[in-house]
Amino acid sequence: MVHAEREESRVDPKLLELLVCPLTKTTLEYDAERQELVSRAARLAYPIRSGIPIMLPDEARPF
Repeated sequence: MVHAEREESRVDPKLLELLVCPLTKTTLEYDAERQELVSRAARLAYPIRSGIPIMLPDEARPF
């Protein structure tokens, strides 16, 4: 079952290359452990749920 969860939470590397922060238009860092895309410029972490990045500022976690 753990293997299935890992498969589900993986994000396509090609997609990661294309995504930018919707607020600052800067590149994002992938945090695999927390399943987040981090925007250092906006100081926000966008969640990844079931392998899908949620790129809504209202859903992001400030840090």
